[in-house]
Amino acid sequence: MFIKQPFDEFLGFEYKKIDDNNLQISLPVQDLFLNSAGVVHGGVISSLADVAMSNLIPANENGIQQVLTVDLNVSFLKPATGSHLIANAQIEKQGRSLIHTECSIFNDKQELVAKSKAILFHKP
Repeated sequence: MFIKQPFDEFLGFEYKKIDDNNLQISLPVQDLFLNSAGVVHGGVISSLADVAMSNLIPANENGIQQVLTVDLNVSFLKPATGSHLIANAQIEKQGRSLIHTECSIFNDKQELVAKSKAILFHKP
């Protein structure tokens, strides 16, 4: 089950579970998400990456997330433009309470626009 929160619904995320360690989220780009340079705002891209990696660990039966982000790094590689962005997230290493994840974000031409890594805290 995916995390249920109003912010994610506002952004219009579409979720697709690939397998137990991989997840894909699509973000339809809206004019509201563009910065003054006409590209997707870095905060929107960071949110997409964070939500994708946080959803690698299933929500509980009430849709409440089971992990918290303790460290998030986003590298912007190319201005993000197009009709949608796709985040591909995966678990790199899962320990007892810390989970190392990574995420690649692509535009609608399948060009890599950002890479992200996060460490998530999971209360066992």
